[in-house]
Amino acid sequence: MITQTLPLAFLLGDATVMEVFIMGKWIMWPLLLVSFIVVTVVIERLVFIFRENASREPEVVEKMLESVERGDTEGALAMGAKSRDFIAKILTYSLSNRQYSLSNAFIRASGQELARFSQGMATLDTCITAAPLLGLLGTVTGMMATFGALGTGDIGAAAGQITGGVAEALIATAGGLFIAILGLLPFNYLNARAEKAKSEVADVSHALEILIKKSESGASLDR
Repeated sequence: MITQTLPLAFLLGDATVMEVFIMGKWIMWPLLLVSFIVVTVVIERLVFIFRENASREPEVVEKMLESVERGDTEGALAMGAKSRDFIAKILTYSLSNRQYSLSNAFIRASGQELARFSQGMATLDTCITAAPLLGLLGTVTGMMATFGALGTGDIGAAAGQITGGVAEALIATAGGLFIAILGLLPFNYLNARAEKAKSEVADVSHALEILIKKSESGASLDR
């Protein structure tokens, strides 16, 4: 048995990854599943953020707002229809439905766009929380195996089982913490990016309201 011949070899750097995995016992399988989910979600979210950053066109958004200020709503819609910027899409939908309810149209469009930034975050948060708990569970089962071996009375004969239980406990703990740390860093970045998107939407919402009021005030003065 690997746990008998190499009970603590992973501490000395002599064990392979597969040997360490086997020494971690059954708890390594759910940890492996959690790590796979974390990596998958992080890669998908980073690709999404990269694409969103590549499609940003702040100059188009600025020109759309300038057109709204001049009262040229149709010109703003024409520019927004050609843009892939998520802010421009929100403005386009809002202005297209302004005759019904500009505020409700803006809330609906912004909610749909911002929801894309939050996709996968709940899953990632769950994995970050679950990984250390699974590691702790592996620690408990490993120590149970260790104390069970101590209870036999013949410590020399049970040395392999004792060190194997300790190895199981330490590997499970390290695995759970590693996965949690692996997921925490990108989670914080993605969460910050989502908050930035919310801030940008709120800013353009206030700007749109002010510019429409200015446009309406200017039109009334001209009369």
